[in-house]
Amino acid sequence: MTQTTARRQGAKDATKDKLPAIEPHAGFGQDPHAVREPQVNNLEMAIGHEVRAYRKKLGLTVTDLAAATGMSVGMLSKIENGNISPSLTTLQVLSKALGVPLTAFFRRFEEPRNATFVKAGEGLNIERRGTRAGHQYSLLGHIDNNSSGVTVEPYLITLTTESDVFPTFQHEGMEFLYMLEGEVIYRHADKLYPMNPGDSLFFDADAPHGPEVLVRLPARYLSIISYPHRRTTGD
Repeated sequence: MTQTTARRQGAKDATKDKLPAIEPHAGFGQDPHAVREPQVNNLEMAIGHEVRAYRKKLGLTVTDLAAATGMSVGMLSKIENGNISPSLTTLQVLSKALGVPLTAFFRRFEEPRNATFVKAGEGLNIERRGTRAGHQYSLLGHIDNNSSGVTVEPYLITLTTESDVFPTFQHEGMEFLYMLEGEVIYRHADKLYPMNPGDSLFFDADAPHGPEVLVRLPARYLSIISYPHRRTTGD
């Protein structure tokens, strides 16, 4: 048995008792199939959505807001449901009562929703730390100034016979890996994970991580990194 084979076998054996089971989660933060209600497809509904959102954020009922603005409950209900187009004077009264600028009511109507489409083989090859070890990084999409407050970087990573293992990566945020081709043994903190096509790994990227053993090449996997959006000075 060669030293390389022995090393791979040893790494595989070391993972046998270290793989944590995935336990069911009783309460994820949101329904991935939910439709936002009301659907913001016109100016009146966009304004109504924002009025309701700011009112609820302050813990006010419709009756409370009616008393603060001098409007009727029925009128406020029609505004929040997008059934009428409020005048500029009405919006000024609402902005004062809710403590927000008048332009805040138009945010959802004017805010763009961007998308990035990348044809097969047309990802942007970029330089990251791993490229020094022969790891090819292809960026599959990027959206600046998105509304989520989170930056997401999706990569297609390719490892070939010219690649080498890398000591470790360590950075802020979360990372998700999905194995497409080949086999690697991936380290996260003090645990090793044998990854074959169809396997995935989701982890806190602040812990040391990276491919420990390149078992079967070429290997390709998706790496999706997310971290809080960094605001520049003056934002």
